[in-house]
Amino acid sequence: MEPEEEEWENRSGHRLTWKRYHHYKDIESYVDYLANTYPEICQMEVIGQTSEGRPLKVLKISTGGAAKPAVWIDGGIHAREWIAPATVTYLLLQLVEFRHDHPWLIDDLDWYVLPVVNPDGYEYSHTTDRLWRKTRSAGDGQCVGVDANRNFDSHWLEVGASSDPCSSIYAGSRPFSEPETKAMTDFILSRRDEIKVYLTLHSYGQMWLVPWGYKADKPDDYYDMYVLAEQGVEALERVRNTDYLLGTADELIYTSSGGSDDWAKEKAGIKYAYTVELPDTGRYGFVLPAAHIELVGQEVWEGVKGMMLYFTKNISV
Repeated sequence: MEPEEEEWENRSGHRLTWKRYHHYKDIESYVDYLANTYPEICQMEVIGQTSEGRPLKVLKISTGGAAKPAVWIDGGIHAREWIAPATVTYLLLQLVEFRHDHPWLIDDLDWYVLPVVNPDGYEYSHTTDRLWRKTRSAGDGQCVGVDANRNFDSHWLEVGASSDPCSSIYAGSRPFSEPETKAMTDFILSRRDEIKVYLTLHSYGQMWLVPWGYKADKPDDYYDMYVLAEQGVEALERVRNTDYLLGTADELIYTSSGGSDDWAKEKAGIKYAYTVELPDTGRYGFVLPAAHIELVGQEVWEGVKGMMLYFTKNISV
């Protein structure tokens, strides 16, 4: 560890620096730190456990008072996509520790944030296999893990997913076979009347994806979804002219079913559900150097702000 990083860690009371990629315990501790340091706006809830017993911690950020529309943000569904949890924690830093720079974001909105959906796989990608993608559930003993982003109950196993436990896109033995996806969706459903925007961060490709992922047809309200996403993309691109594509997953990547964004829109009834594929476009791929964390964080933060500014001013809920 660099001396200045160690100094920052000792001074701040947590271990995150956004200068390197951290193990899950550091991310978990940061969520605890925010809840303990800012109890007037932060509330942590353990919504479940992973297959290996790690806690799944959601941080709610709210000033309280009358009911407000809420935003859900998650990252780390796929283990190897390290930039996603790092970016989510950067968003937490801005929402909580720098909230006075943009107070309207928590005055007008509530936030639910789950930095790592798949902690077991994330940790395994740190210790054993850098490009591991799936969860770490035992399954039938033949092969380990499920592709969590094929495990949601939205046209499960219809297309772009596998019934082979040894496949990297294995959809599981049934929808929500994984404790991680089950805990997350149970929590979202319990707050479906509050949550109006769903954002899940992945990598890589530099794309802002709108449902559907499971078919070429677009939702009836696709234009509404596109217009809101466009505000985010334009704000993001203004930071340093990073190009993002905007469209459906079916158009821009591939067709697949059982994904979290399709589930959030179709089953949870969250109108504005998006997947954001973070940098880059292939030079480093999943192994994006840590020097990019703050740069990506800054861009995505501006994108989220731009989108939610438009939402609060122009969209009735």
